[in-house]
Amino acid sequence: MRTLFSHSARRLFSVTGIAVATLAALLAVAPNAAVQAAGDEVNVYSYRQEVLLRPLLDAFTEETGITVNLVSGKADALLERLKAEGLNSPADVLLTVDAGRLHRATTADLLQPVYSDKLAADVPAQYRHPEGYWVGLSVRARPIFYAKDRVDPGELSTYAALADPKWKGRICIRSSNNIYNQSLLASLIAHDGATATAAWTEGFVANFARKPQGGDRDQLRAVAAGQCDLAIANTYYLGQLTQANSADDRTAASKVGVFWPNQDGRGVHVNISGAAVTKSAKNKANAIRLLEFLVDDRAQRLYAEGVNEYPVKPGVPWSDIVTAWGQFKADDLNLSLLGENNAEAVMIADRAGWR
Repeated sequence: MRTLFSHSARRLFSVTGIAVATLAALLAVAPNAAVQAAGDEVNVYSYRQEVLLRPLLDAFTEETGITVNLVSGKADALLERLKAEGLNSPADVLLTVDAGRLHRATTADLLQPVYSDKLAADVPAQYRHPEGYWVGLSVRARPIFYAKDRVDPGELSTYAALADPKWKGRICIRSSNNIYNQSLLASLIAHDGATATAAWTEGFVANFARKPQGGDRDQLRAVAAGQCDLAIANTYYLGQLTQANSADDRTAASKVGVFWPNQDGRGVHVNISGAAVTKSAKNKANAIRLLEFLVDDRAQRLYAEGVNEYPVKPGVPWSDIVTAWGQFKADDLNLSLLGENNAEAVMIADRAGWR
């Protein structure tokens, strides 16, 4: 069943988000940093900075009396740390972004399945691993952005249409080394097959305005500056620019429009930030309790106030910024397929010359 982001109707998905420009600033993880496990504690390895998570974790401690010990670090570094520590790892919970990364942790045998009636009730099935190895905490959409002064949104339709020669020299996007783009390609493989996705990727790459460089915010800035007319990026980056301290970034955000592709079909590509209980968890019950807290109404509202992403739980109110971007239908593909198709997506991008 398709998921429509709107204020009403059956299985509708409500969203909200406030910009936090510091999301990408991550702390390095010292390999020997110790986190002690105890009965009244839960130990978390997180891709998110403590400044973003602490209000949530403090609320959890206030409600449950369980202390949260937090180690923040880069996503890939955290996975490597879990591998190195093995069953001796003190980590009970892994918080990271993108279903592709969660898949890597699952296949590396770093996680354990969790069975929770609350998680099943609060989180739509497409945002949970089918066997319970991870659960989504927030949703991020990856639509098309366009220059308001140079592109009529009536010219836009689907991701597939971005391979049309009419867009030659007009598209900006970051490197295919980025997991967000790998997951986008993985979703196309799931829907259209590898052969069709490979053909599309060749046409898409031929339309690049420049060699891929920078992050998602840089693609939006490039559209605003006239270096390209279209970009693909995650929506929360536009939110970050909208509320940036820099006047230049706020001006850039005002020049860029959001277009939701594939609205007459499968819907726009979405992904998640998510959580999982580690295989080494010494405080499993507390870990599950934390996951259940993070998808509850109070935490989802707090989470939405801290990052520019959409709450995963249906029914959480929209913020003014997100409402301004409009309602959209989201692809209801089970996100576990993004990880399963990742290797093929990487090969397709490489063969097409998307560096």
